[in-house]
Amino acid sequence: METDRLIEGLAADLRPVSPGVVSRRIALTALVGGAVALVVVLAWLGLRHDLAAAVTGPMFWMKAGYAAVLGVAGFWCAERLARPAGSPRRAAALGLLALMVMGGLGAATLMATEPSERAAVWLGHSWRRCPVNILALSLPTLAAALWAMRRLAPTRLRLAGAAAGLFAGGVGATVYGLHCTETSPMFLATWYSLGMALSAGLGALVGPWALRWR
Repeated sequence: METDRLIEGLAADLRPVSPGVVSRRIALTALVGGAVALVVVLAWLGLRHDLAAAVTGPMFWMKAGYAAVLGVAGFWCAERLARPAGSPRRAAALGLLALMVMGGLGAATLMATEPSERAAVWLGHSWRRCPVNILALSLPTLAAALWAMRRLAPTRLRLAGAAAGLFAGGVGATVYGLHCTETSPMFLATWYSLGMALSAGLGALVGPWALRWR
């Protein structure tokens, strides 16, 4: 009887939660983190000098689309993992498919390039800076996403942190495209992917600490 009373007492204060509250909380972090990342680009890196012309071409949108799709995959994974029984398999498949498509395009482009020029196509002129810059621009969204997910109910904390990191990496890479002039699919498949992977790795590293319930 005492147990029944305890359960009734705990249930008495429960309030219905909107079905979309998890998605909205996590999505809001993209707006906050993306806005901060944009300010950082404007103040630190600067916009690419040919941005007005670049947005009229397909390569700019291919780059933005690739980063955005991986960000959506990370968001979907994070949204599922913010629930105790959520499965991220379909979301992970989306991210893997995007990586495979870009990798295939990159490989085809590289094979069609003269051997003497392949290194330049793969490395571009910013391969050393690109992954680090994407990671730096991902940090605001990562911090906001982990804070939002901590208020939800994740149980697989390292995996949830990695999902938040991939989501943040997609946001950071999308904003970074406003500065970056690289367009080679192989460059994107390698160095953009590495930058987003670093963000996912950081999320996995700090997830068990940042998402632990207090």
